[in-house]
Amino acid sequence: MSLAVQRELQSRIEEADRLRHKQVERAQYEADLAQRRYMRVDPENRLVADSLEADWNHKLRALTEANEDYRRRREQDARILTDEQRAVIVSLASNFPRLWRDPATPDRERKRMMRLLLEDVTLNRDQQVTAHIRFKGGAHRTLRLPLPLKSWQRWITPAAVIEEIDALLNHHTVLQIANILNERGAPSGTGRPFNAKMVARLQRNYCLKPRYDRLREAGLLTLQEMADALHVTPTSVKIWNRRGLIRGHAYSDKNECLYDPPGNNAPRKAMGVKLSCRRRHPDVVSDRREEV
Repeated sequence: MSLAVQRELQSRIEEADRLRHKQVERAQYEADLAQRRYMRVDPENRLVADSLEADWNHKLRALTEANEDYRRRREQDARILTDEQRAVIVSLASNFPRLWRDPATPDRERKRMMRLLLEDVTLNRDQQVTAHIRFKGGAHRTLRLPLPLKSWQRWITPAAVIEEIDALLNHHTVLQIANILNERGAPSGTGRPFNAKMVARLQRNYCLKPRYDRLREAGLLTLQEMADALHVTPTSVKIWNRRGLIRGHAYSDKNECLYDPPGNNAPRKAMGVKLSCRRRHPDVVSDRREEV
């Protein structure tokens, strides 16, 4: 690896030297051409001779500058790979992983590092990606890699979380579910904490039965149905629910409730009897202090 790095640096230096030498050759050609033109001019034609002589002198100065620049650049190139610099190259090359992971290493240099190591790579795509790698020097290796995810697949919520949401809908609203998932550290597709909108969207996208439908299938009554069954107003149903006389199950985060059927021991109007003194239901499911 270190030898390859040195060879590449030396190759770059030689290529730059070759290009600069071409510039010197071009300047030499133009100076020789200007000299031949001057030597062929009629001495009696002083105006043309003076012009060609001035052009020749200009080309000679350009040639001198090109030679001096070429010499100066060669001296600079000779100082590029000092012993100390070569030692640094060997050190870096011997610790390839550190150099590769170094944030200061630009992607451009990583590509060059790969070209120093690899002869070629052949990729075959089927149910997975098979990479046949040939290294410099003849070694080879085969890697089998999973297919890269499509962009939309990177945002998919794990199936286990969807199953968990489905189970939680039996007992909780979407906001409660979001809080439970965040407390459990469940991952979302976007990597952000869950909220009520996210849970509601997942419920729709995965065709999970809404909590309202689940409660209705279990036989629970709407507000109006409960009021009709108890022969009271919907407002009284809400008050009795808050007081614990009946059991309401919230199906939304607005504390909209469905109610257990009243049964044989349903509460009745009792004029003159305080609600606090009446028989209370042992378990009130509604978790909000106000209902709509």
